[in-house]
Amino acid sequence: MARNEFSCDCNIIHEDAVEEVVKKMPKEDTLYRLADLFKLIGDTTRCRILFALDQKEMCVCDLANVLNMTKSSVSHQLAVLRRSGVVRCRKSGKEVYYTLDDEHIVKLFEIGLEHINHRG
Repeated sequence: MARNEFSCDCNIIHEDAVEEVVKKMPKEDTLYRLADLFKLIGDTTRCRILFALDQKEMCVCDLANVLNMTKSSVSHQLAVLRRSGVVRCRKSGKEVYYTLDDEHIVKLFEIGLEHINHRG
């Protein structure tokens, strides 16, 4: 059998490291919610929407134009993102403007994009 150079060959348990991490481990529910967030933004269409909204607050009509999609398709994706707390909206007359929900989402998106661009 071929030896995996990335696998540990020892059977030593570093109790202090294990104990430290176990104490800090988030609850299962928190990890499920985090995984759901990453799944949610792990869709190319939603990433395109997030990129556009990272640049500028936009209405559905403008987003549909930027993304070359129907207003209905964009609205559907925005509803999913809004229910999950990734985007928020404000109404101005008959128009509804969308933006990223908060600075956490902005940072999450921008850091992810920076990571991808850095790795080539």
